[in-house]
Amino acid sequence: MSELVTGEAVALELRPAKLPSRALAVMIDLVVAFTLYILVTVAVVASTSSLDQAAWAAVTVATFVLVLVGVPIAVETLSHGRSLGKLACGLRVVRDDGGPIRFRHALVRGAVGVVEIIATFGVVACIASLVSVRGRRLGDVFAGTLVVRERVPVGAVRFVPPPPPWLVGRFAGLDLSSVPDGLWLAVRQYLTRMGQLDPQVSWSMAERLAGDLAACTGAPAPRDVPPAEFLAAVVHERQSRDARRAFGGGEASGVGPGMGPAGAAPTFTDSSGAATSRTSPAAEPPYVETPWSREGEGPASSQGTGFVPPA
Repeated sequence: MSELVTGEAVALELRPAKLPSRALAVMIDLVVAFTLYILVTVAVVASTSSLDQAAWAAVTVATFVLVLVGVPIAVETLSHGRSLGKLACGLRVVRDDGGPIRFRHALVRGAVGVVEIIATFGVVACIASLVSVRGRRLGDVFAGTLVVRERVPVGAVRFVPPPPPWLVGRFAGLDLSSVPDGLWLAVRQYLTRMGQLDPQVSWSMAERLAGDLAACTGAPAPRDVPPAEFLAAVVHERQSRDARRAFGGGEASGVGPGMGPAGAAPTFTDSSGAATSRTSPAAEPPYVETPWSREGEGPASSQGTGFVPPA
């Protein structure tokens, strides 16, 4: 079973869905949607028999848009990319960087899907999926999404390692809205593969990615934090914000547990009850060894890696 591999030969844990499974999922969704549409149409016709022809036509168009366009968009938004057909086939719609989709992604996919799936009976969608390397239809291209398989063999998925506990919440005040999806994807790929890289090469790549990330956020990377740990902490912060948005927790307030004002160093309470601040790795509490605790202890390599985040 092949993995998605980028131009930098870094394997990504996202596995694009094949056309047959996507077509089956779409067929299931269409059967459910048209069944619902017929039932709603019958009910509407029965309740609007006294209307004139123009009003009846307007109601018919509104019913079509609501049931065949609005309902699928609402389902994908509320289920975070899992429609009934995709759930049955083990598929899910995600952003290009692997994150959960939002309303705007589902809206673009649904709007374009009216033309490439319903109006053309799926011909345009099939051609676009066959031409695309990752099997994306036009709606995915315009929305910046990807349909992936959720059912993968055990051990096939590589997870992004969590940051050290002393860094959790430290970057809650960062503005991550300007970071492009391509850079998030490159950071995730690096974090899942850094344990297989040469220590000096890994350190150099982490420094470059940390510099790119800091340039997008407008805040310099802290000098007291190794670049790999900085990347892991910022990715963790973004995932936390996505989770809060998905489950109704709201946006990050800039103040997390054990933190002072946004961007301030985390505080801890000692045995006497006094709050202390740790701003350097030397003062951090002990934690379980992570992949980056064995890497990056030496100086950064002076040799470039040629690693360029995907566009």
